[in-house]
Amino acid sequence: MKTTRRILSVACLLATAMTAPSVWADGAGTQAAPVNAPLQLECDARLRHEQVDDDAFSHDANADTLRLRLGLRANFGDGWNALLEGAGVASAGQHYNSGANGRTAYPAITDPRGSELNQAWLGWQGDAFGVTAGRQRLLLDNQRWVGNSGWRQHEQTYDAVALQWQPLAALTVRYHWLDRVHRVAGRDALNPLARERRLNTHLLNAAWTQGAQQWVGYAYLHEDRDVASASSETYGLRWSGKALHDGNGPGWTLEAARQVDYANNPLHFAHSYWLLEPTWTLQGFTAKLGWEHLGGNGQHALQTPLATLHAFNGWDDQFNVTPAGGLEDRYVGVGGNLGRAGLVSKLGWVVSYHDYHADRGGRYGSEWNASLSFPLATGLTGLIKVADYRADGLGRDSAKLWLQLEWRGQQALANAH
Repeated sequence: MKTTRRILSVACLLATAMTAPSVWADGAGTQAAPVNAPLQLECDARLRHEQVDDDAFSHDANADTLRLRLGLRANFGDGWNALLEGAGVASAGQHYNSGANGRTAYPAITDPRGSELNQAWLGWQGDAFGVTAGRQRLLLDNQRWVGNSGWRQHEQTYDAVALQWQPLAALTVRYHWLDRVHRVAGRDALNPLARERRLNTHLLNAAWTQGAQQWVGYAYLHEDRDVASASSETYGLRWSGKALHDGNGPGWTLEAARQVDYANNPLHFAHSYWLLEPTWTLQGFTAKLGWEHLGGNGQHALQTPLATLHAFNGWDDQFNVTPAGGLEDRYVGVGGNLGRAGLVSKLGWVVSYHDYHADRGGRYGSEWNASLSFPLATGLTGLIKVADYRADGLGRDSAKLWLQLEWRGQQALANAH
C-alpha cells in the first residue's frame, strides 16, 4: 500500500509539472525546436514502477525508479555538430536486485541508482558522407544485432566511430568500429563485466530502399576483448516491406544469417538464424505471425550480445542469453488503436503470445504479453505493460508488471540566423 501511494503521488507531481505551461517544445516533433538551432537543450524524464513475481524467489521485487536524461546539442554550421548528454537514476527503496545493491534474495530489475555520461560525440554530415566519433547511441535495423537496450533506465551506448555513405538516394552504407560498450547495469554493477566490455568490433550494414521495401546485407565482426567466448562473426540478409492499399494489406520481414566463432574465441561453432514474420493490416489493426530461430548444438548457441534484447522473445526476458540448446520462438500478435477517432484513437495496444522450444531438445515454455500506451499531454506518454511466462522445461513461472510515465522535450537556447 505504501508503494502504491508513493508511486501515485510521484506520478501526480510529475504529470502536474509536465502539463503546466512551458516554453519546452515537444520532443515527439510537435512544435519542435529548430534542428539547426546553434544550441539546444534536450530532456527525457521517465518514472516507472516495475513489479516481478518469480517463483524462483521467495520475495517479489518492486522497483520505483526515476530516470532523468539531459543533453546539450550544438550545431556549429558547415555540417559540424556535437552532443553532450548525462543521465541519472533515482530509486525509492531497494526491494529488488539492481545488479549493484547486492539484494540477491530478490528477482533482478536492472535499473540501479547512479549517474553517468550517456553520450559525448562530435560529428560531421555532408551531402553524401557523414562521420560521428565518441560515445554514442547505435541502432541498426530492428536492433536484433545492435541496439541501445532503451527499455532499461540506463541506456546501452558505445565508444565508436560511425561512418555513413549514401552514394545514391536508395542506398545507404554504414560502417561502425566499436572500442567499448557501456551496458545497462551501470558503472556501479558488482560484476565488472556487466558495467562495460572492451571491444574491437567492426559492423558493416548496407541497405537498399525502394518504395515500401528494403533489402539489407550485413557483416558483423564482433571481438570481445574481456570475454573471448563472446566473440563471433555474423553474416546475414534481411528483406522487409509492405503492400498496403488505403492503409490495408500485407507486410513481411524475412531474414537469414549465419554466425561462427571469430578472433580470440577458443570455441568452434556455426549456428543459423532466421526470422519469418508476415503481417496483415486492416482498419488500423495489424496482426502478425512470427517464427524466429536461434540455432544451438546443446553446448553452445547463437548469441546477440549487443542487441536490444527486451524487444525479442517476450518481455519477461527469459532468453537474454540463448540457451545452449538454441531457441525456436513461434508467436502471434495483434495491435493497433482502440478507435478511429477521438481520444480512443490515441490509445495504442498490443497483445501477443509466444511458444518457446529448443532447437535441439524439448519445450521451454510459453508467454503472454500485453501493453496499453496513451498520451497525457504534450510530450507526456503513459504506459501499462504486463508479461506472464509459464515454464515447461526452462526456468520457473514469472510475471511482470510495469506502470510508466515518460516525458520528452527540447528547447532552443540560441536561435538560428
